[in-house]
Amino acid sequence: MPIAFKSVIVGTAGHIDHGKSTLVEALTGTHPDRLAEEKRRGITIDLGFAFLEENGVRFGFVDVPGHERFVSNMLAGAAGIDILLLVIAADESIKPQTREHFDICRLLGVQRGVVALTKSDMVDRETLELVHMEAEEFLRGSFLEKAPLVPLSAKTGVGLAELKKALTEVAASASAKDASRHFRLPIDRAFAMKGFGSVVTGTLISGSVGPGDEVELFPGGERLRVRGVQSGGKSVERATPGQRTAVNLAGIEHTALKRGMALAAPGKFRKTRRIDVRLELLPSARKMKQGTRLHFHAGTAETIAEVSFHGGKELAPGGSALANLKLQDEVLVLPGDRFIVRQFSPVVTIGGGAVLDPLARRPMLRDAGRAAFLETLEQGNHEETVAAMTERALFGLGYEEIVARTGWAEKEIQGALEKVHGSGRVRIVSAEPLVLVSGKLFEEVRKKIIERVEKFQKENPLLPGIPREDLRASLGRRVRSETFRAALEELAAQKKLDAQGEFVKKAGSEIALLPEEAKAREQIEAAFASAGLAVPSVKEVLAKLTVEAKRAEKLLQILLREKDLIRVSPELIFHRQALGQLKEQLSSYKKAKGDRISVPAFKELTGITRKYAIPLLEYLDREHVTRRVGEERVIL
Repeated sequence: MPIAFKSVIVGTAGHIDHGKSTLVEALTGTHPDRLAEEKRRGITIDLGFAFLEENGVRFGFVDVPGHERFVSNMLAGAAGIDILLLVIAADESIKPQTREHFDICRLLGVQRGVVALTKSDMVDRETLELVHMEAEEFLRGSFLEKAPLVPLSAKTGVGLAELKKALTEVAASASAKDASRHFRLPIDRAFAMKGFGSVVTGTLISGSVGPGDEVELFPGGERLRVRGVQSGGKSVERATPGQRTAVNLAGIEHTALKRGMALAAPGKFRKTRRIDVRLELLPSARKMKQGTRLHFHAGTAETIAEVSFHGGKELAPGGSALANLKLQDEVLVLPGDRFIVRQFSPVVTIGGGAVLDPLARRPMLRDAGRAAFLETLEQGNHEETVAAMTERALFGLGYEEIVARTGWAEKEIQGALEKVHGSGRVRIVSAEPLVLVSGKLFEEVRKKIIERVEKFQKENPLLPGIPREDLRASLGRRVRSETFRAALEELAAQKKLDAQGEFVKKAGSEIALLPEEAKAREQIEAAFASAGLAVPSVKEVLAKLTVEAKRAEKLLQILLREKDLIRVSPELIFHRQALGQLKEQLSSYKKAKGDRISVPAFKELTGITRKYAIPLLEYLDREHVTRRVGEERVIL
C-alpha cells in the first residue's frame, strides 16, 4: 500500500548570494536554477522548483530570486507557501533583501518556518554566534520568534540532517489545505513541452485537478480540458492542495498563457477589477494618502492599484485600514487571499493585507454601512457573513453569488444556512434554485403586497381581486419572482390573503353590490337568458342599463367569471342554460339521425342563422362536443 504523503510547500527567502539555490540542491539533489543565464550569473532570476520526500512529508521547494530587481518574481513564488525557509548567510548576516523578503512573507500570512544560517563553514565560532544572536533579535516578536535556527554548510553537508529534521517537525503543525473546496491554481510558469503541448505550473491552493477535467482560464474565461497532471515531477491521477502542480492543457497555445493568469473550477468564480481589503502599511513606509497608486501583487498576478480608504483620508506607517482597491487589470481573487503592495516609484515593498470582498462596489459616501460589513467579513464567521451579504443584496442572494464572493464549498454554504435559518435575519425564499433575502426586505414585500391588494379592491370593488401578475409588476423590478411567490404563499397560509387562481384578494372579502348594481346584473343575465341562442349584442344589452358603462362592463365580467354567461366569440355571449340545452339537442339528434351533422342541418335544428351557427360550432369543437370533418361535424 502506497505511503500517504503530506504535501507541504517550502519557500526559500533571503538576500542574493546567501546560498538559497545551493541549499535546495543539497537538500533535494536538484538544482532549482533552470535558466542558462541563472547558472552563468549564479543568481536566481526566475522561480525554481525541487522536491524532497522525507518522513512521510512531500516537500515542494520554491526557490525564489533574491535580487532586488526580481522581487516581483519572488512574490509569484510566495503564493501558497506553507513554511518559510529563511536563509541568512553567516558571513554577511541580515541584508536589505532579507528584510524585504521577510516582510513579504509576514504580510502574506505565512505562519511558520525554519531559519538556515548558511555558509557556517566560512566563519569562526564567535562570528557564527554573533550572527545567531543578530538573527534572534531580528525575528523577535515575529512568527519566526521561536523557529529553529540551524547553522549549516551546503558545501560540506554539516547541519543538513538537522535542517531536514527541523523542517519535518514544523511540517507536522502545518494545516492541510481543503481538497473539497473549488479548484484554483495561480499560474507562475507557462511553456510548451514537445509531444504534450501547453503546460502551466503553480502551487495548487485549493481543490484538486486530474486528467479529463474541464477548467476555466482567468481572466479570459476560456474553458479548457486537462490532458495530464504532474506533481513532484511525476504523473498523477489527481493533484491535491499544497502540491507543486504542472497541468497539460488542450485547446490553447502556450503563447496565450502567462504568469498572473489562473486556472479554476469552471463557472464558479468571477474576475474583478475592484476589491475591498484590509490594508496594512509597514512601519518603514511613508504615509499613504487617498488615491495613491501602487504595484499590487496577489497570487502570481501583478497589476497597478489605486487606493480609496473607507472612513479616512490617509494611512500612517505601521497602521492598517479598510480600503477599496481599483485595479488596472482583471484578476481572480477570493476572500482571505493575501496580497502585497509596493510603492509606485521607487519600487519597494510598503505593505500588504487580505482580500475581504472580491466583487466590491465603487465606494460611495452614502454607503455608510460598508465599513461595518467589511468588519463582519473579516471575522470569518460563515453565519454572520451570509447574513451580512444577504442584508446588502438588493435583489436577494443566490447560490452562485455566494460561491463567487466566498469560494466556499457546498458543505460550508449548507452549514451556514442551517445556522442562519430561523434567525429572522435571512429568509430562504427558494430552495431550488437557492435564493436568500433579508428578513427586513421580506417583511417589506409582505407589507407592500397587502397594501397593493387593499388599494386595488378599494378602487375596484366589482372585481374579484388584483390579477396575480399585475400585483407582481406593481412591486417593481427589484423584487424577485421567488421573493414575491414566497411572501404571497405565506400571507395565504396565514389567511391574510386569498391567492387561489389568478386573482389575489383579502381573505374573506366578497363583492358587495349596491342595489342598483344588483338590479343591473339581473337585467344583463335576463337579457341573455331570454334570447336563447339568438343572442343580442353586448353593446345593445349594456346600453339599456341605468348604471354607467364602466360599472356595467364590470357587472358583465362578474357574470362571465361566475360562468352564468359564456363568451363563445369576441362578439357573442350566451347564457349557460342555452348552451346546456344545445348540447342536449345534439345528443338527441345523434340518437335519432346519427353522429354526423352539416351546417345547414345544425341551423335547422337550432333555428338560428349562420351568424350564430358558425361561432357556436367552433365553440362546440373547442369543448370537444363535436369534431369537424370536412364540411360536417361528428357529434362526440
